[in-house]
Amino acid sequence: MIVDDHEVVRIGLRAVLDLTPGIVVVGQTALMREATSLCLRLKPDLALLDIRLPDGSGVDAARDILACSPRTKILFLTSFADDHTVTEAILSGAHGYLLKDISSDALVRAIRIIASGQAFVDPRLTTPSLPWIKSRRSIASQAGRPLLSPQEKRLLPLVAKGLTNREIAGILRLSEKTVKNYLARICTKLKIGRRSQLAAFYAASFKGSGGSLAFSPAQGFVASTDNMFE
Repeated sequence: MIVDDHEVVRIGLRAVLDLTPGIVVVGQTALMREATSLCLRLKPDLALLDIRLPDGSGVDAARDILACSPRTKILFLTSFADDHTVTEAILSGAHGYLLKDISSDALVRAIRIIASGQAFVDPRLTTPSLPWIKSRRSIASQAGRPLLSPQEKRLLPLVAKGLTNREIAGILRLSEKTVKNYLARICTKLKIGRRSQLAAFYAASFKGSGGSLAFSPAQGFVASTDNMFE
C-alpha cells in the first residue's frame, strides 16, 4: 500500500512496483485517515509511507496502522532526513526508513527485505547527531558507567549482520537463553525494543571503530528480524 501526498509520486511508485514480480499494490491514498481505514480493510503486508501528509503525520499514521494491523510492515519513503523526524519515525515502530533519492532497484530491495521480516535503515541517516542516540548515551554517563558491557557490545555487530539469536549463540559459544538475556539488558539500557532501533544506535556509536563493524554504508542496516528476541 502506498501513502503519499503527491499524485505523481504515487503513480510513479505504482508503475515501478506493478512491474516487479511478487509485489502487488493493493491500494493507495494521499490521506492519513484513509491510510488507516485502508489498512484495516486490506491488511497489506507492507505500507509505504511519506512523513508529511495533508491531514496529519505519517508517523501518527504508522502508529495507527500498527495498532489496527500489527502484521503490516512500515517503510517510510520520504525526503526528510533531519534527526528529529528520523528518530520519531523509528520510535513509532517503523521497520524501515529510506530517502526518496534512491534508485527503483534499491527501493524494491528494501521492500523485499522488510516484507520478509527484516529491518532496513538508509545508511545516510544513522549519524551520531541523532538526539535519540545522545539521550541513551547520557543515561549511562549520568550513571557513571559505560552504556554497554564488553560482552553486550560483542552482540551488536552480529545482530547487525542479520544473524538469529541461535546463530549468535553458536558464534559466541553461549546458550541461546544467555543471548536473549544480554539483548534484554541492552533493550533496558537503551530503552528500545526493535532491531531497527538498535541499528541506529549501533551505526552511530560504533561506525568506524577499528573496522569491526558489520554495518555496510553501501547496503544500509539489515537485520534478520525486527524482533529483538528472535
